[in-house]
Amino acid sequence: MRPLTPADPAAIGGNRLLGRLGSGGMGTVYLARSAAGTLVAVKVIRADHASNPDFRIRFRREVEAAGQLTGRWVVPVVAADPEAREPWLATPFVPGPALSEAVGGYGPLPARAVRILGARLAEALAQVHAAGLVHRDVKPGNILLAPDGPRLIDFGIARAEGAATLTAVDAVIGTPGYLAPEQARAGGPAAGAASDVFSLGCVLAYAATGHGPFGGGHAAAVVYRTVHDEPELTGLPPELLEPVLACLAKDPAARPTPAQLCAVLGDDPSGADAEDWLPPPLPRLIAERSTRALELPAPEPTRIDAPHTPVRGLTRRRLLAAGAGLAAVGAPTAWFATRGRARGKTPPPARDLATLTLALQADLTGPGKATGQAHERGMRLAVEQHNSRKDAAFLLALRVADDGGDPARAAQVVKELVADPAVAALTGPTWDAAVPELAAACGKADLALVLVSVDSAETVQSQWRTLCATRPAGDRFALPVIDYLSRLKPVRRTGLVEDVEGGEPTWPLIRSLQQSPPSMGTLSIHRIPVGGSDFAGVVRALTEAGAEAVVYAGTSPQRAARLARALADAGFPGPRVALQHVMEPAFLMDAGPAGEGWVFSALFTDPLAVPAAAEFVGAHRAAYGEPPARWATEAYDAAGLLAAALTGLEEEGRGRAGLTRRIFRTAHQGLAKPLAFDTGTHVLTGERIAHLYRAESGAYRYLGLYPDVRPSA
Repeated sequence: MRPLTPADPAAIGGNRLLGRLGSGGMGTVYLARSAAGTLVAVKVIRADHASNPDFRIRFRREVEAAGQLTGRWVVPVVAADPEAREPWLATPFVPGPALSEAVGGYGPLPARAVRILGARLAEALAQVHAAGLVHRDVKPGNILLAPDGPRLIDFGIARAEGAATLTAVDAVIGTPGYLAPEQARAGGPAAGAASDVFSLGCVLAYAATGHGPFGGGHAAAVVYRTVHDEPELTGLPPELLEPVLACLAKDPAARPTPAQLCAVLGDDPSGADAEDWLPPPLPRLIAERSTRALELPAPEPTRIDAPHTPVRGLTRRRLLAAGAGLAAVGAPTAWFATRGRARGKTPPPARDLATLTLALQADLTGPGKATGQAHERGMRLAVEQHNSRKDAAFLLALRVADDGGDPARAAQVVKELVADPAVAALTGPTWDAAVPELAAACGKADLALVLVSVDSAETVQSQWRTLCATRPAGDRFALPVIDYLSRLKPVRRTGLVEDVEGGEPTWPLIRSLQQSPPSMGTLSIHRIPVGGSDFAGVVRALTEAGAEAVVYAGTSPQRAARLARALADAGFPGPRVALQHVMEPAFLMDAGPAGEGWVFSALFTDPLAVPAAAEFVGAHRAAYGEPPARWATEAYDAAGLLAAALTGLEEEGRGRAGLTRRIFRTAHQGLAKPLAFDTGTHVLTGERIAHLYRAESGAYRYLGLYPDVRPSA
C-alpha cells in the first residue's frame, strides 16, 4: 500500500480514504474506512474509460452482478455509484493474498488445502449460477485467501446467462490458460456455467502444481493448447486427478456441476478444516496485513470529493452486515514502487520539477482496442520509469483519449488535444485511416505526432513536418522476406500468391519482390480475385511454375490458413512466408498442423525474447498481470524517444516548437529497435527495424531482428 497523493480525494461516497492499494490503466483502488468504521476497498474507474457508454453498461453490470450475491465465499458490493464522473464501487477489504501471489511466492498448496479451496469455490460458483450469472474469468488472481476460506472476486466481465454480449463477435473473453475451449473459439457458443467449472479445474491444477494445465508463453499458444491438447498435470496429487480431469473435459456437458464437484471433494466447512486450511506461512501473512490495516491512522485531507449518491439496492443494513466480512483487491503497482521494493527501498520522494504532458489518442473501445490498450500500457510504464529516475530534469504526465476507432470522434478528440496547451506531443492514432486527420491537425498546431503501429502514406509524411513515424514504411516488410529466401533458406524460384482482398498493405511487398526476387531468381505471381476460393487451383499453378517457396501477399488469417491447408494437401515442401497481418490466433486455429513452419515478417518485437527488455516485461507483469502485448514495447520506446528529445532541450525550449525540431535529431536506443531519423526527410533510418517469426507448436516463435537472424533459426 502507498500513501495518498495530493490529487487523490479525501473521501469517496462517504468512505474516508486511507491509502492506495494499487493503480493501473483502468483506475485506482483505495483502502478506505466506511462511515460504519469498517475497512473497504474502493475501486475507482478513470473518467476517460467511463466516458464510453458501453463501458458504463459493463460497469453497471459488475455492480448489479456482485450486488446479487450474498454467499460466504463471494465478495459482495456494499456501495457503488455507476453514474459518477469516475464510477466507483466498494467491497469489504480482504487482507489475504491472491491465490496467484500465494502460489507464486510460497509454492503449491498441499492437497488438503486444494480440496478445501475447490469445494468452497464450487460452492461460490453454485451461488453465482443460481443467480443466473456466469463469472467467465475464474483465475488465481480473482481468488483471495482468507483465514476461513477463499473469496471469489471481480465480476467485471460476468453477465446474465443468455444475455447479449457487448464484446466484439471475434473477441476471446477470459484469461488464456483459465478459459474453457468454448470461450477460446472466437464466435463460438456463449460461455455457460460449465465454462466456469472448466476454469475452476485449471485453478485447482495451478494451486496444486504451481503451473497451469495448458502451459505458458504467448496467449495464442496457450489458447491453441486449451482447444486441441490434453492438460499437462504432472505433479498433481493422485487424489485430485479424477475431479480435476472431470472439470477439464473438452465437452461442456461432460463436466460436473459445482454441487457434484463439491460432493466429490468432500469439504465440510463446519469441521476441523474451518480455521487451519492454509499452510504456513500464509496465516501469519494474513494476520500481519490485517494488523497493519487496522493500525492505519487517518491521513491528512487531500482534495474534497463530491457528495455521495446512494445506489439503489445497497442499504445501510447491507453495508453494516458486510462490514463484519473480509476482502478485496489485487491491483497493479507503479513501476518505480515495484523496483524500489524489489531492492528493499522506498519510492523516491516527490520533487519540485516541471511536469510535461504527453498525449495518447487511441482506439480503446472499438475494433482495435487491443492495440490501443497495448499503446496505453507501454506509455504508462515509460512515463513511470522516467519519473522514477533520480536524474530526471522534469516529470512526465500522460493524457489518454479514446477515439473508439470512429472517424468523427477521432477528429473531435484531436481538436481537443491540440487545443490543450499542456500537451507537448501526441502519440497515435492506433488505426491507419485516422493518420491524415491527426497529421493535418498537429501540423497546423506545430505539435509533434508520433506514430507507433500505423503506416503513413509517403505523401502525408512529406506534407506535415511534425509527423514522426517510428514504425517503418510498408516496403520494409519485404527486406526480411528477401533475406530469408536468399540467405537463410535460399531458393531460385519464388511463387507469390496475391490475395486481392488484402488491398493496399500488400502492395509494397509485391512491388519489392518484383524488383528484387529472392536470390535474384524468378518470381511467378498467382492472383486470387476478391471472393475467390480456389486455393487448390492456385497450388496447382504454383507447382506447374516450379515454385520452391511461397509468399502469401494477403492480410486475412483465415484465407492464409486455407492456402496453408491446400499446400499441405499437395505435399508442398518449401518455405512459406506471410506478413504480420496473418499472425493471429485464427491462423493457427484454422490452419492446424498445416500452419507449422510458416514464417512471418513483422514490424513489432517479442519483448520476452529480448534480454534488454527483461525489466520492462517484469514491470508489465507486475502492473497488469500479463506480458506485454504487440506494440506495447514500441509504444514504450516512443515515449522514451520523446523523453530523450525533451531532455536534450534547455528548460525554456521544452515547448512544442522546440520538440518538433529536436525529435528528428535525437537518436534513442529502444528495446524493440534503434530509433534515428534522416534530418532532411524525417524518415526512420537503419536496417535493423523488422523482425521474423515462425509458427511452431501452435505459437509464434521469435526468430530475431533482421538482418541478425542466424541460418540455424
